[in-house]
Order: sequence, then structure tokens, then C-alpha cells
Amino acid sequence: MKTFTQHPDIHFERLGEEQEVAVIRLTRGAKRNALNDGLILALRDLFENMPEGVRSAVIAGEGPHFCAGLDLSELKERDAGQGLHHSRMWHAALERVQYGPVPVIAALQRAVVGGGLELASACHIRVADASTFYALPEGSRGIFVGGGGAVRIPRLIGAARMTDMMLTGRVYNAQDGERIGLAQYLVPEGAAFDKAVELAVRVAQNAPLTNYALMHALPRIAEQPADQGFFTEAMMAAIAQSAPEAKTRLNDFLEGRAAKVRKQD
Repeated sequence: MKTFTQHPDIHFERLGEEQEVAVIRLTRGAKRNALNDGLILALRDLFENMPEGVRSAVIAGEGPHFCAGLDLSELKERDAGQGLHHSRMWHAALERVQYGPVPVIAALQRAVVGGGLELASACHIRVADASTFYALPEGSRGIFVGGGGAVRIPRLIGAARMTDMMLTGRVYNAQDGERIGLAQYLVPEGAAFDKAVELAVRVAQNAPLTNYALMHALPRIAEQPADQGFFTEAMMAAIAQSAPEAKTRLNDFLEGRAAKVRKQD
């Protein structure tokens, strides 16, 4: 059975009768949930040892902020080699979020800054409330992103916008952030967590192999040349539709037992 070590800066719980939705809450509220190495390693440990039966997860922050980035009070002087290995440790941890066992929905509010934006960009769906703001202040502090942001954030908003954020210190508000792709959902202030849980419950109802394909295959297909992408898509489609759960769901639809797609308000 998978187990993970509880960490004082993370609160973990499971929701619902089936306990299929995990809530992972950063609990450094006094530090605006700033990230340190211990918290990053705890996230890696949690996603490597996600309890059986969890089918989706929500990441949120305690208090008014999602995450204000790297805890600069713990920033150590490192030589180039040490800095390289430190960055790679963050890469490994956030890769377990992006390419882990379950889809992850981020509930964003107020500060989504620096490393906090890197964490959010590793999640599969981002829900922002109206108080959210986004920034990458590393440029003004003489440092560079090191938690995967240089790869993930341009895929969301483009390299030019990220360059502008780092060169000029530009801060995006919630509305503009949703417009350019930093979040897929924008909700009233205070409503991000409830919306994220609502989505997580819906995601948990999907066939696990379909969710796996969306997490692991789709981003890789998007980076492949077209001929390779088409082939990978065909392989994944064949595997997914061969699963017993897929056959049951398709029969339910054909025999009128499954809900049809309808326009949503």
C-alpha cells in the first residue's frame, strides 16, 4: 500500500463518499504559502505515493493567497553545480504533479507569483477567482525561473508574454490572466476552491485510462511532429477504447443509459 509522510506545510484530505477527490492545501499562510525545499519535496512524495482510490486532486492555498513563490528567506548561496542540481530537484517534483497518477486542478486566489505560477502551470486545470494576480518577479531580483516555468509557462501564454513579464515586472490581473491562458476558469472572489472541487468530482468520474491519456499522452502529442502525433494518437485511442470500462460506457450510451451532451449556461 502506498504511504506518504505527512508534512507540516501541507494538509491532505479526501472528499466524498468514495473518497475519490484529494485536497492538497499549502499551509504556510503566514508566508503567503511561499515554497521552500521541504514543501516541494513533500509534494513530490505525496504524488509518488498517492493513496489508492484517489482519482483527481485539488491544490489550494491556506489563507488569502495561492502561493507567493519561492521563500527568498531560505535562498542559499550556491555555486553553478549546486544551483543546477537544486533546479533539477524542483523539476522532478513538479513533473510528478504534471505527469503523476491523477489530474490536478489548481484553485487560484490573490498571489500566483514566481514559483507559485510554476506550480500552477504544472497542474492540468487552473481556476482563478477575481482577486488573482500573476507575476514573475525573478527578472528584477537578479535570478531566473528554475522550477520548470521556462518550459511550461510559454506553452500557456507564449514566450513573448513571459519575456515581457520577466523583463518589465508586468502583473496580470485575473481577467487578463484568463484571457491569455493562465487560467481556464474565472469565478467570483472566494469561489475558486468550490469550483475546483466541482471540476475534480466531475473529472474523477471519467474512465481512468482516458484521464491517463489526457495527462500523459496529449501534451507529448502536442510536441511531436504531425506524423508522429497522429501515430501516437492512434495507439492511445486503440488502447483506451479496448478497456472494459470504455466498452461498458459506450454500451450505456448506445442503449440510452448515459446522459447526452447538452449546452451549458
